[in-house]
Amino acid sequence: MKMNALDLTREYPRSPKQQLGGYLHLGRMIDKARAKAAGTVGEYIYPCPLDQSLLEFLGISGDVFYTAVKNRADQEVLDWLAQNAKARSPKEIEEWNAALRNRKPQNEESMRHFLEIRNRVAPHRTDVTTWVDLLDLEEGRSERARG
Repeated sequence: MKMNALDLTREYPRSPKQQLGGYLHLGRMIDKARAKAAGTVGEYIYPCPLDQSLLEFLGISGDVFYTAVKNRADQEVLDWLAQNAKARSPKEIEEWNAALRNRKPQNEESMRHFLEIRNRVAPHRTDVTTWVDLLDLEEGRSERARG
């Protein structure tokens, strides 16, 4: 089954705050991997550091995930993950989700990049301090849509 990939040169991937199969960011990572396979990833990066964090938690390499999602619907990806990802308890998943939700720039270079984006998009939004909030702000999703 051929999956329709998003054209990320014209539309945004899902919010990192949107859950799929209990995981934050998973839908977004799938959108970017499919777009990369279709040649429509634009300026997005797969796998970016947030993708790498989720892939590490799942115990799956970026290349293996990329191959697995290209021609699978979301539910088929969830079924594939159930067979291939490291088994995690609901508590572990919630702890990982909380860590992602609260993830901030980790070093000086990361902070420079973060501030460059925030200052370009909305310099007055000094309340935006996490990567997921910055991505939603940059992509025009409401700050009130907190997950």
